Amino acid sequence: MWNLKAWQGRFVPHPLAANERLRHYAGWCNAVEGNTTFYATPTPQTVASWAEQTDADFQFVVKLPQVITHERRLTGGDGELAAFLDAVEPLGPRARALWVQLPGSFGPADSATLARFLRTLPRTHRYAVEVRHPAFFTDAGAARVLEHALAPVGAEWIPFDTSAFFASAPTSDAERDAWTKKPRMPLRTRALTDRPIVRYLGRDDTGRTVEGWQRWVDVVAGWLAEGRSPTVFVHTPDNADAPALARRFHDEVRRRVPALRPLPEPEPTEPATLF
Repeated sequence: MWNLKAWQGRFVPHPLAANERLRHYAGWCNAVEGNTTFYATPTPQTVASWAEQTDADFQFVVKLPQVITHERRLTGGDGELAAFLDAVEPLGPRARALWVQLPGSFGPADSATLARFLRTLPRTHRYAVEVRHPAFFTDAGAARVLEHALAPVGAEWIPFDTSAFFASAPTSDAERDAWTKKPRMPLRTRALTDRPIVRYLGRDDTGRTVEGWQRWVDVVAGWLAEGRSPTVFVHTPDNADAPALARRFHDEVRRRVPALRPLPEPEPTEPATLF
């Protein structure tokens, strides 16, 4: 996402045309979750505008539409899948992974369905799967079955770490809202591929968010030392400070791994003056 109202005038200029917002977001971070595609497949022209607003090394992790993953549950959605793949084509190598987020009801018994679906996908893209059924995390056998489904196509397993968020009761309206909507996911820190992807949910309190991500600083630094290329998305319930938090996380990892490339320098949110 890159259109949050709370960022206007802080992280991106205000007012700012809709077709300029992603370009300014890309001055803060070098990757983005494409979550809007879950609700509706964009036109190829819209996606082409995303590519035009970003440098060639900017990365998108783009979510498959819910009609494929949640309504049809990976079965019988050939037309919708073809339309989605055609729509994201303008991203080219900017599409770091196509993101298959599955509902919490999609459990170990559905692993064969996932394996069949992944085998039908074109090898021109890389894929990452996010599961939310607790058995995949608590049952070693279920986890192995899932990993075996992902392995033939080199798909990654995306962990959504909500442990810091659910560690204590909510203290703000945004946290109370998220408390009823976000999944309580067991922690997973194992990478399957050379391109791991992590989704982390902290708190609206910056100190608690930073405290909660320390394990990920260790894990990500270790992945980099192994030659992997991880992508980490930092969220809070209100996401008001997410761009700055993402850069802070990157800085912490970079102190461990000085060879890690710095993030781009953001453009000023206000025009320069003579004095």
